[in-house]
Amino acid sequence: ALTTAYKAAAATLKTHDLTGTRAKVHLVLDRSASMRPYYKDGSAQALAEQTLALAAHLDPEATVHVTFFSTELDGTGDLTLTDHENKIDELHAALGRMGRTSYHAAVEAVLAHHEKEAPGTPALVVFQTDGAPDAKTPATQALTDAAKNHPNVHFSFVAFGDPENKAFDYLRKLKTGNTSHFLAGETPKELTDQELYEGVLADWRP
Repeated sequence: ALTTAYKAAAATLKTHDLTGTRAKVHLVLDRSASMRPYYKDGSAQALAEQTLALAAHLDPEATVHVTFFSTELDGTGDLTLTDHENKIDELHAALGRMGRTSYHAAVEAVLAHHEKEAPGTPALVVFQTDGAPDAKTPATQALTDAAKNHPNVHFSFVAFGDPENKAFDYLRKLKTGNTSHFLAGETPKELTDQELYEGVLADWRP
């Protein structure tokens, strides 16, 4: 699966004139209670593998830092080319109960981790969620601060669930120049690698 995704990522990067671009890649996974089916059916693991295949082009270390969040930061881990099979399921299973959807906790955790990189290093954050933040003001504030203090970090939201869901109005109306969103639908695992990469990379120009 990684090889197929790797080829699709190469093609999509080329289409958007991003071949040879260097960036750290992060994956944020929502652990709110409504996400349970997406962990069960392998959608979260599939997205992680697609993100890793993309990182293999963008990051010489080919490592994806994974951040799990619900009411707060739930946990973190790393995916590499030699250690990714069932990794999301294992990490998720060890993290205890699933809570609400506090975007700001995840945004702050990603930025704190990225601060260890050389100043100015671009980052692409694939931020998966299946709903709106339950605390909109802190979420918007965290993203606004990120745009100002970490202009090289782009948050590419991937929304799992019914694209018509009013919850995604939050992403539709977000106007902080460091974000984009892609409505992946109710069966994200059925998207082709190319469709996912088109959605994730559509507005990212580091």
